[in-house]
Amino acid sequence: MSIERHNQPMPFEQKSEKDVPNDTYYQGPAGEDIQPREEETLRALKSRQISMIAIGGAIGTGLVIGSGTSIARSGPGSVFIAYCIMGVVCFGVLLALGEMSTKYPTKKGFAGHGTRCVDSAFGFATAVIYLCKYLILSPNQIVAGSLVIGYWNQSINKAVWVTILIVFVIAINTLGVKWFGEVEFWLSFIKIITLTGLILLGLIIDLGGVPGQDRLGFAYWKHGRAFKPYKSTGDTGKFLGWWNAMVLALFAYTGSELVAITVGEAKNPRKTVPAAIKKTFFRIIFFYIFGILIIGMVVDSSSPLLAQAAKAGTSGGASASPFVVAIKAAGIKVLPSIINACILIFTISAANSDQYVATRTLYGMAMDGHAPRIFRKCTKRGVPWVAFMFTGCFMGLAYLVSSADALKIFNYFVNTVTILGGLTWVSILSSHVAFMRGMKAQGIDRDTLPYKSPFQPYLTYFSLVMIVLVCFFKGFDAFIPWDYKTFITNYIGIPVYVIAYVGYKLFYRTKAVKMHEMDLTSGSREFFDIDDEDHEDLHYQTLTWKEKIVYQIKNW
Repeated sequence: MSIERHNQPMPFEQKSEKDVPNDTYYQGPAGEDIQPREEETLRALKSRQISMIAIGGAIGTGLVIGSGTSIARSGPGSVFIAYCIMGVVCFGVLLALGEMSTKYPTKKGFAGHGTRCVDSAFGFATAVIYLCKYLILSPNQIVAGSLVIGYWNQSINKAVWVTILIVFVIAINTLGVKWFGEVEFWLSFIKIITLTGLILLGLIIDLGGVPGQDRLGFAYWKHGRAFKPYKSTGDTGKFLGWWNAMVLALFAYTGSELVAITVGEAKNPRKTVPAAIKKTFFRIIFFYIFGILIIGMVVDSSSPLLAQAAKAGTSGGASASPFVVAIKAAGIKVLPSIINACILIFTISAANSDQYVATRTLYGMAMDGHAPRIFRKCTKRGVPWVAFMFTGCFMGLAYLVSSADALKIFNYFVNTVTILGGLTWVSILSSHVAFMRGMKAQGIDRDTLPYKSPFQPYLTYFSLVMIVLVCFFKGFDAFIPWDYKTFITNYIGIPVYVIAYVGYKLFYRTKAVKMHEMDLTSGSREFFDIDDEDHEDLHYQTLTWKEKIVYQIKNW
C-alpha cells in the first residue's frame, strides 16, 4: 500500500538501494499502516526503567538546591503556588507527548511530531533548541559534580574530577541502552529514596520531632514572610516575587519531557509511555508540590543561612540545599555530608541522561531528515556512535571549571537553559494543538487513539498560554535595573529559535501542513509486537510473593 507523503523535503535525506522506501507500508491486523522496523537503535528499555527515568530526569539540582534561591527571593507561599501551577503545565506537556508518542512511536523524537503536524521548519527549530539545551546541560552537570566533590576536598584540581566524570558518562552511554537504562534506573531510584527521606525528615522537623525544638507548623509563613517582594515594594513587589518563582519552577520541572526521547528504544511504548506518564503525575504531586511545601515550612525565607546557600548555588554542594539549611537549624549533625554524596549522585545521573538525550536528539534529527545521514550510524549495541562522538565533544566545556573567568562565561550560557526548555515545551504543545486540529479536520475520533489523555483540549491550551507568558516575561529583572548580560542570557534562545525556523523555511521553501492533508496514518506502528503480551508480564506471573513485592517496589 502506498501513501502519498505531505511532508516537506528532507534536505539531508538521501535514499540508497539498501534503504526501505519511506512511502512503503503494510496493512496491519487492526487496519493500521505498518512501516517496516528500523533496527538502528534497539528497543530494549523496560517499563520500570522508562518510568523511573521519567521522574528521575526531572529531579535534579533545580529542586534540591535551586528551590532555596526561590524561597529566599519570593517566600514560601509564592513558591508553593508557582510549583502548583507549573506542575499542571508540566503534566499538560506530558499528556500531549503521551498522545502523540504512543500514536507515532518513532525514533525521531518530539521534533518529528512538529514536522508531521506543523511544518518541517518547525520540527527543525524544535530539534535545534532542544539539542542546544542538552549540549550545554551535560557539561554543566559535570561542572556541578566537580564542585560538589569540592565540599570534601578543595586541594585537588577540579579538572581531575571532571575527567573522571566524563569517562564515566562515556562508558555508560557506549555500553548500550540496556546498560544505560539499568544504571539510570538505580541512580534515579537513589534520587527518589533521597528526596523521600529529606521530605519525611522535613516533616519530622516541622512537627517538632527533633529534641529541643518546638513544633514549627506554618510559623515561617507569618508576618509577611509567605509572599516576599522582589525588585520592588508593596503588592507589585510581591507579584514580581511570585513571577520569579514561576521562572525558577519552570527550570526545576524541565527535563520531564525526556520520557518521549526514550520512546524510540522502549520495548512497548504504547504500554510503557502512558504508564510512566500516569505515575509521573503522582510523583509530581509528592516530590515537587508536597516537597516544596515542606521546604517552605521548615526554612525561614529571611534566614541568613538560606541567603548564603542561595548565593553559593551548586558550588556550595550540600550546604546550598534548603534541606541542609533546615537540618543545620535543627542542630542535626553528620547528615550534610551524606546529603552531599546524594547530590553528587544527582549530578552524575543528570550528566549521564543529558548526554543520552543530546545524542538521541541529534540522531532523531538525522532520522527526520534535518541532519546528515551519517548521524544515523549505530553500533551493534544500538548506540548512535557518530552522534555520540559529536555531542560528546561538548563535554569538554566542563574543563572551564579550572578557570574562574572562563567558568563565569560558561555560566552565562547555562542561564539560557530555562528559555530553551520553555521553548521546547511551546513546540510540544503547539504540535499537539495542530495534531488535535488535524484529527478534527479529517473526522478522526479521539477515541481511536492508543492513548487518549484526559482534560483535552483544554489542558493543552492552558499549558501553552502559561508557558508562552513565562518565556516572554521571564527576563523582567533584566530591566530592574537594566542589565544587558542578564537580558541576553534570558532571551537568546528566542532569536535562535526564530532564525532556525525562518532560515530553514526560506532556504528549503517549506510550507505549513494543511489540516485536512496532515499525514495521520503512516508511521503509526513501526514494530509488530505491540499487541503481544510483554515478556515481563509473563515473568511476573512466575515470581514468588516475596519476589513480587520487590518487583512492585522497583516499579513504583
